[in-house]
Amino acid sequence: MSEATKSTPAEVKKLDRRVTALAVVAAIGGFLFGFDSSVINGAVDSIGKEFHIPDAASGIVVASALIGCAVGAYLGGRFADRWGRIRVMFIAAILFFASSILAGLAFATWDFIIWRLVGGLGIGIASVIAPAYISEVAPKGIRGRLGSFQQLAITLGIFAALGSDQLFQIIGGSASGMIGPFPAWRWMFLVGVIPSVVYGILALRLPESPRYLAGEGRRDEARDVLKQIVPTETVETNLHDIEDAIKKEEELTKKSSIRGNRFGLKPIVWVGIILAVLQQFVGINVIFYYSTTLWQAVGFKESQSFLISTITSVVNVAVTFVAIALVDKVGRRPMLLWGSVGMTVSLAFMAISFSQSHIVGGNPQLPGAWGPIALVAANIFVISFGATWGPLMWVLLGEMFPSNIRAAALGIGSSANWIANFVVTVAFPALAAVSLALSYGIFAFFALISIFFVLFKIKETKGRSLEEMGSEALEGATATA
Repeated sequence: MSEATKSTPAEVKKLDRRVTALAVVAAIGGFLFGFDSSVINGAVDSIGKEFHIPDAASGIVVASALIGCAVGAYLGGRFADRWGRIRVMFIAAILFFASSILAGLAFATWDFIIWRLVGGLGIGIASVIAPAYISEVAPKGIRGRLGSFQQLAITLGIFAALGSDQLFQIIGGSASGMIGPFPAWRWMFLVGVIPSVVYGILALRLPESPRYLAGEGRRDEARDVLKQIVPTETVETNLHDIEDAIKKEEELTKKSSIRGNRFGLKPIVWVGIILAVLQQFVGINVIFYYSTTLWQAVGFKESQSFLISTITSVVNVAVTFVAIALVDKVGRRPMLLWGSVGMTVSLAFMAISFSQSHIVGGNPQLPGAWGPIALVAANIFVISFGATWGPLMWVLLGEMFPSNIRAAALGIGSSANWIANFVVTVAFPALAAVSLALSYGIFAFFALISIFFVLFKIKETKGRSLEEMGSEALEGATATA
């Protein structure tokens, strides 16, 4: 086939805009992720009162969706390899739609937990598909930026959840106050039908991943998709590179096999798992799941606590734009290192602040300047996380694995992330009851570990093709077998 005329800069920009639009739609799954994980924040106290849930069991209620998320993430990669990325996105939207309605209408604790688990399945699936799809359609020069859309969408979902929680709390007078036929906390869940419908409709308009199509032998369809996202003169070259990489990977390992000689998995899969676990073990979701309750405990009123939580979520959104702007210029590794240092220092200050607390009426109170210091440190922590580890973990998980195991390995990594999220969410109330200083001290310890993990285990992926990195990862695994 003869080479086509080289695309003009204007045509290349048009293609980049098209790919950006595809990434935005795929990242709506991240919005559902953030919304679902934080909507419980403003409702947890009222749910406890409604269903007479003991304080000791509140962690299970908050974290119930995370079990579904872990299972959904694990299965999502396998479903995506079997049915394609787009069909699985639609399945995730349906599950979240059902959960939003039925959790909002729950009549008992067990009923609520079941529908939160169903929603978790959808969110877990979406958390795998979005980064996999984005990495597979994005050109390498802007892949980091587009991959960061996943975390931006998560932060926007968190903001939307906390903002809508606050709005319903204001309208109802409290989270338990009535708005029409339902208390405000039920509306906090019911409103989730809106993003789920948007996600489902838009997902059906996306083209399938060309790498998935090529892996299934659907060469003409893969070529048609590539024509929509890369310059005309590079379509055949891109298709050839994808097919060559798939053949090479199949020679080195069984198709779609993540198994290896390191405790049953390939070394690269373990790197992804540890990266995903450390992202949660620094305790970021404690800020978003328990912040309203936490700030009330240290002296702020309910309305002030909602406002602080919302402001924190705005900060989280804003700093994600920093990551989007820098990731393809600075690189993944330097940003992760600076983020780890910032998280270690800010968490240490939070631990010190809460070590100064004393108990008043059963709740910790921070004397003098220690309350504002803890608040500032919490927001510095969010900034350090949101500009680095938040988005870059998803970027790396989307690009570090070979194409023939990408969805499956991403599913394992994402599942590990959700399990770690569950552990932290369930453990925090018990740890906090013992000592908030101990809780934040533990998070600071894991932030410190993350510095050394990045130094010794994370390779830079900036400006490299997925095919190049995938072959290198498999060759490294073979060499160490």
